[in-house]
Amino acid sequence: MLILDLDNTVWGGVIGDDGLEGIQCAQGDPTGEAFLTTQRLALELRERGIVLTVSSKNNDEVARLPFRKHPEMLLKEEHIAVFQANWNDKATNIRAIAHELSLGLDSMVFLDDNPVERNLVRQLLPEVAVPELPGDPALYARTLAAAGYFESIVFSDEDVKRARYYQDNARRVGLQKDAGDIDAYLASLQMEITFQPFDEAGRARIAQLINKSNQYNLTTKRYTEAEVASAERDPTCFTLQIRLSDIFGDNGMISVVICRPRALAEWQIDTWLMSCRVLGRRVEQMVLREVVDHAKRRGIRWLIGTYRPTDRNKLVEDHYAKLRFSHIGQDADGTTTWSLDASSATIETAFMVVRSIGFPKATDSHDA
Repeated sequence: MLILDLDNTVWGGVIGDDGLEGIQCAQGDPTGEAFLTTQRLALELRERGIVLTVSSKNNDEVARLPFRKHPEMLLKEEHIAVFQANWNDKATNIRAIAHELSLGLDSMVFLDDNPVERNLVRQLLPEVAVPELPGDPALYARTLAAAGYFESIVFSDEDVKRARYYQDNARRVGLQKDAGDIDAYLASLQMEITFQPFDEAGRARIAQLINKSNQYNLTTKRYTEAEVASAERDPTCFTLQIRLSDIFGDNGMISVVICRPRALAEWQIDTWLMSCRVLGRRVEQMVLREVVDHAKRRGIRWLIGTYRPTDRNKLVEDHYAKLRFSHIGQDADGTTTWSLDASSATIETAFMVVRSIGFPKATDSHDA
């Protein structure tokens, strides 16, 4: 069985942020053709009886969109026996797929461009084969084919029918809650998170994130680079640009926060967004810890957060509830408002080293 990640594995780009028109899987585009080569190999394997499944960190309907509506996609929904698109870790999803299809983990091959996801599955599910993919997507199909996972001298009629058999009999089941020893795994990543205020060096990337991020974005407000510079210079405005690195390398800037004064001793969280590629690593907890720390230093007691629902950001509708904010209001359009008492808030820590630089009286590095 072949388990496929989607974003930057089956197509180029992130469907939740780039939209249907922004992903790359078209003929005539070198990058798109590279991903089509992977799709073509997957279809060839299916013709030989290899069961195809999907495990993607995404909203289900968003993840299915390219299969249903992108004219250049070779893979279609009917080719996929089990389609898991949610926000659980990949090891949990793979266990659920194995249970649903009544297949052993040792019969599975997991294809994912993300080294963190690959290593998580290797550690928690050592029975699953996980090829190490190169940086160039043009080599994904060649790497998978050369690994020899699906080699066989002869194929019976039963072998050829296997994929259709499992697809016809697959049923959706609830995911297992046991995700394995995730805490130990997160600690092994040796993550380092860096907090800085907005600055000129990061300005262009900050504006890009603000205008591109759709899924993990609480308000989806958009700001030009000039407006980012204005917030940077405003002494009443608190800003954060957040970077994350781990044993696999530098993830770059992965989150942006803007807080503005709302009333005496209150900050309005104007903007809070994060890259979906670092979901599940408890980055949001560490960001809140940093915001609370600076709020206390500035005599701010209350943090006021707003969630404005869109057709893409359902992922974060419970963001503030999970961080133990109190719900204080809801508008007719579904916008919810939340508050947190920074003076008494206790924020759970995570497994990472924290660096806070560029602030007055900046804190030293320390283990969280």
